[in-house]
Amino acid sequence: MNRDALLEQLTEDILAYAKHGSFPEQELARSIKPEQLDERFEEYELLLDLHFILQSDVVEFFRELPAHLRSIRTETQTTSRTRRGTVDGRINWGKTIKKRYAEHPRDRSLFVCENRSEDYDIPENIVLKRLISVVHETIREAEEYLRGDYEWVTETWKGSDELVDELQRIVERNVHVRRIREPDTYEPTERMLTTAANSRHEVYRDAASLLRSRERLFRGEPNAIRQLLEETAIAPDDQDTLFELFVLFRFVATLEEMRETQPEFKTIATDRQELARFKGEKEIVLYHDNSARDRELSFVAVPDEDKAELSRTDKVQVAAQEIAGNYFGKDYQNHTGRPDVIVLEVISEDENEHEYLIVEVKNSTREETIRQGIKETLEYLAFLRVNDEFVFGEEDGEYFGSGWNGMLVVQDLDRETASVEGQGEQEIAILQASELEAELESVLHGVI
Repeated sequence: MNRDALLEQLTEDILAYAKHGSFPEQELARSIKPEQLDERFEEYELLLDLHFILQSDVVEFFRELPAHLRSIRTETQTTSRTRRGTVDGRINWGKTIKKRYAEHPRDRSLFVCENRSEDYDIPENIVLKRLISVVHETIREAEEYLRGDYEWVTETWKGSDELVDELQRIVERNVHVRRIREPDTYEPTERMLTTAANSRHEVYRDAASLLRSRERLFRGEPNAIRQLLEETAIAPDDQDTLFELFVLFRFVATLEEMRETQPEFKTIATDRQELARFKGEKEIVLYHDNSARDRELSFVAVPDEDKAELSRTDKVQVAAQEIAGNYFGKDYQNHTGRPDVIVLEVISEDENEHEYLIVEVKNSTREETIRQGIKETLEYLAFLRVNDEFVFGEEDGEYFGSGWNGMLVVQDLDRETASVEGQGEQEIAILQASELEAELESVLHGVI
């Protein structure tokens, strides 16, 4: 699958879960945030706002904002006050005479005075103030990155310390901005946005347009999500991340169909990679990245050198060579390597029995990379431990499980390879991207 196809499928997946009110926001945020960002930006909404302020039209708006603020709109507000013995403002003689006649006929010291003041709290300014607040708060969270030398902010706020400083001065010192009240939680309302969008002043029209684009991003509309995946958050050449997310969503969608229920999506925390949990007679937990450390799982490759028979390391090498040879119809030499994985854990009702599916993802069509993936998947199976005890092979010598415990997912190849059925009773299954939708369920049945 090429990049466009991956983006299209991911957009559909994300929207499908967002519409049902369940969405793995933290997993998406953790996967697509620039590596340099700290854990605060694994909060999905904060990452979206960072993406929002990095957009060129937002940056350009704030470059021009100081000039616009000099001609900010206000409305004249007139207030009337009754005074005795003093005059405060312009005397409204008509109201004064009526007041005296109605209430105090002989009191010539009573005056109705009017004062005119500028009202800054008009709908257009509430819209403007909200936009300024959103950008200012996000910059405050990400200031160290915006001022730093990071590729993902190139040509936006990077190198524009003056622009960051200018925005801070606007918020803290500009008399016009300070006179506008802080918007309430529900503001700006749609009526306020409409008023600003129809204003004769460009600054208000642009502010309304930018806030509406932010709303579309937060609602997860297709074009906005696609833009999030395609532009700011992910580097243009980082298709590996897109492919890994694609595989994750295929697992979630297939498990959802098999269980006929939606999963509980989990918040990603340090050293905890649980993505989704499916309740039922058998509980299914899907982990992403590393080895589900919070479940005491580990993959430590230590050869069993004291045994006369083939060690686990030897078994990995031999099986990897045979599987790759069968798949491509060639003979190979041995190879090494270790990446991250997806782990599926199946827990029985009494929690005494656990089954595992270890999934390696390779965004590649190169034979060498796929061979590497085969060996790495076998290593994970052979050295899978729970509480430092081997999961497979201690009693029956089957170091790789039943044949349903390992899977390698690769990109679509433009050559003939062994089908899932043709792979027979091998130690692991190999699926191409286009085969996931049709074949994943059969593999999952084997382990569930």
